[in-house]
Parts: sequence; structure tokens; C-alpha cells
Amino acid sequence: MRIRLTPQKREFYVLFASASENAVAISRLLVELLDRFPDDGRGMLRDIKELEHEGDRLTHEVISLLNRTFVTPFDRDDMYRLASALDDICDHVDEAADNIDAYEVKDVPELAKTQADVILRAAEHLHEAVQRLEGFRDSRRQLVALRELEDEGDRLAREAIADLFRSGQDPITVIRWKDIHERLEEAVDACENAADVLEAILVKNR
Repeated sequence: MRIRLTPQKREFYVLFASASENAVAISRLLVELLDRFPDDGRGMLRDIKELEHEGDRLTHEVISLLNRTFVTPFDRDDMYRLASALDDICDHVDEAADNIDAYEVKDVPELAKTQADVILRAAEHLHEAVQRLEGFRDSRRQLVALRELEDEGDRLAREAIADLFRSGQDPITVIRWKDIHERLEEAVDACENAADVLEAILVKNR
């Protein structure tokens, strides 16, 4: 295996930007899925799964490049954590979509659609911040906006679950939607976790 002795800066930054862009794309599909399900969602479920696989591929590509590079542009453990954190967003979105399909939901609550919109906006702010990683440019504005969305996501999840228990729906429906709301909240939390990793990288390298 050929070991590189000089930092391959552009390759890593391009991969990270591709991974965060993929997180935006899968989040956008989730918004569309919740808007159209169950009438027109099968194709989007397939597309979400493909983007989840693309997230895995990009993570493996980062790890492979790390293993071939002797001197990295910043701490290799941080690079691994960032790649994994970006992939986690896709995993949580995919899991939420899988549950929507597996539970054969009929009506999608408005709060679930709002949660998906928060995921998308958080992913967009994260992507903007990741694009500023090269050169360790200031991304405080994007990260602050993302954390505000994470707070909103927590509030929406609590409100959605409270509404479920007040709704008088059958217990199976309540349990299923509670699970879906929690998966959606985890996707927002994954965006915040990636933001935390990114912020730590910026602090170390300023």
C-alpha cells in the first residue's frame, strides 16, 4: 500500500463537503416523503436508501484515504469523528423513513412534517459550515443557527409526543408515531453532534 507523506488537503475537504451535501439531499427527500406519503412515497424511500448507502461509501472513502496518508491536514481522529458524524445523520434519516414505511402509516401529522423541515434546515447550515472547513474559516454563524434548530427540534418532539397521548388514537398508532417522532429528533441531534465535532476541529486549528 502506497503511503502519502504530504497532506492531501483538497481530497479530504472535498469528501467532507460531499458527505455534508449528501446529508442535505437525504434530508430534503425526507421532507418530500412526509409531504407525499402514503400516496406517492415508494420511489423516495428507494432514493433515501441509496443516499444512505452513498453516505456509507463516502465515510469508507475518508477512512481509506486516512489509512493511505501519513500526514493529514488536521488530527486524524477528528477527521474520523467528523466523517462518522456526517454519516450518522443519513443513518437516522433512513431509519425514520424505514419506520414510516414499515409501520404503514396512513396520515402524517403536521408536527412530523415540521420536524423534517428542521432536519433539512439544520443539515443546510451544517453543509455551509463544512464548506468553510478548508482554511478553518469562521463558521460560528452557521453553527449557532444549527443549535437553535436543535432546540426547536427538541421542543417539537416533546409537543408531538404530548399531542399523541392526548389524541385518543389507538395505542398501536400512538406507539408507532412516538417511535417515528423520536427517530426524527435523533436526526436533528445528529446534526448538532456533527456541529460539535466541527467546532472542536476549528478551535484546535485556529
